[in-house]
Amino acid sequence: MRQYAMIIDLNRCVGCHACALACRAEWDIPAQDGYRRNWVKNLGPAKTSHGLSFTAYPGLCNHCDKPACVPVCPADQIKKTFTEPKTGKTRTMTVAATWKNPFDGTVQIDKTRCLGCGACADACPYGARYVNTNIANKDLDGDGIADKCTFCKPRVEAGLRPACVQTCIADARIFGWRDEPKIADYIKKGAIRLSSAKVQTGPNVYYYGQPKDLELLTKTSTPQEMP
Repeated sequence: MRQYAMIIDLNRCVGCHACALACRAEWDIPAQDGYRRNWVKNLGPAKTSHGLSFTAYPGLCNHCDKPACVPVCPADQIKKTFTEPKTGKTRTMTVAATWKNPFDGTVQIDKTRCLGCGACADACPYGARYVNTNIANKDLDGDGIADKCTFCKPRVEAGLRPACVQTCIADARIFGWRDEPKIADYIKKGAIRLSSAKVQTGPNVYYYGQPKDLELLTKTSTPQEMP
């Protein structure tokens, strides 16, 4: 399976929050605490073994290789057929209200079937999901609908870049297939995933930067326990 991935180059990121604002505008995210698909946290200044660091933690759904959010969804499972746009190849899978796409690796939500229970949000070790309680599926008697970054799937399928990537004033975000040179080269040069001994979901957002900045990012922002 091919996998979409994103590189965030901390050497370029200026912590301006334009990515988060673009995401909020593109997807009509409620202006409430805890409602977010995309965020930027300023880190430091702080001492590291490589010197003083002042950097940022731009975060979003990692579209993990083994997403913890998918198996916990309690919605009734149905058969769903996925189609690869370029080849027309299809694959039918049994899924609940959230799944990992077999052709692009993105993790998606069927909002018409979401129960709003919050199980997926509770399961994510990165805090990348939230339940929008401003809307709900009345037919399902839910308390809201789960939401998160989709890697801007509708935009990408239309030939556009994700809103956060397009808006970044410093070109600090690089999006594409994980095996493409522009992504693979960063990984070969040392781009890291925010994984720990007990959190091994295989995130597909990678961070690249100076050793001092990666040390601070890892120390402050890597989840150490599964929820």
